[in-house]
Amino acid sequence: MNWSTYIRQAHRWLSIIFTMTVVANFVAMAIGTPPPWVVYSPLPPLFLLLFSGLYMFALPHTAARRGAHSVAD
Repeated sequence: MNWSTYIRQAHRWLSIIFTMTVVANFVAMAIGTPPPWVVYSPLPPLFLLLFSGLYMFALPHTAARRGAHSVAD
């Protein structure tokens, strides 16, 4: 397997973790005032999702450029 496959799989698992932390946040807010660590718990997976998503977004563009560059040579 290559890096793209690992990043795609990590992105899937991060999305599950992010969704669970958001749900836990809403449950904690329904019960009462949640502690700050619960409120900010979705942020680390969200930032990791941002970076892995940007990588996967740019991947086809860089692959197309590499393919066009190798054909031109």
